[in-house]
Amino acid sequence: MTEQPSDLADPAPAAGMTIDELSAKAGTTVRTTRYYASLGLIPAPERRGRVAYYGDAHLARLEMVRALQDHGFTLQAIERYLGSLPEGASVEELALQRAMLTSWTTTPPERQSRRRLEKRAGRALSDEDIETLAAVGAVAVDGDGYVVLAGFDLGLEMLDLDVPLTSIIASTDAINRHMSELADELTEILRTQVVRPFRAEQHGPEEAARMERTVAALRRVTLEGVVVGFQRAANQVIERSLRRR
Repeated sequence: MTEQPSDLADPAPAAGMTIDELSAKAGTTVRTTRYYASLGLIPAPERRGRVAYYGDAHLARLEMVRALQDHGFTLQAIERYLGSLPEGASVEELALQRAMLTSWTTTPPERQSRRRLEKRAGRALSDEDIETLAAVGAVAVDGDGYVVLAGFDLGLEMLDLDVPLTSIIASTDAINRHMSELADELTEILRTQVVRPFRAEQHGPEEAARMERTVAALRRVTLEGVVVGFQRAANQVIERSLRRR
């Protein structure tokens, strides 16, 4: 178990962050940072006298933990993942890993009770409604609660469509199947043609931060490209149908 840092206010040296400063930069609380440290998710701090100091590597690990949590990983899964990284992984490497693993959704999954789920939906939900939302991947049943997933609002709109449930599920399955294949192919392109060449050379913190921003921008462009690509393909289907007629 990682040693708990001291909060005694000795004068800070020119370099290094106290646990308060580290937590503030990572956007978490001191208590949460201590808890992560106790699990070994961030390495032990450097002690100078009676005070514990943290560096950029600690911040990078802490930001990695938060990114993985936003992606829906449990702390146990995060511990296993961080344990698989090279012990001497640089700040730049951690930043790149975080960029690759950051969720494409804007909000992490939320676990809610049935009552809170209905409040979130703004309407009463029957058991059949819940089954439909689960079938289209808008919610996941988790014991006696529910996990709200990306596309929940879209799933609510589907409840009001005058379309058989079997048709909705078939459409959802088709979308998921093709999107999984597309995501795999696009991720492989990103890994082999962007990330791998970047890793092959030495880079400083500024270049690593720029690459992280580039990956984030690629996410936005890719999502917009998928929508535009589907619209183009759908129009082509309509044009072929008109030509046949």
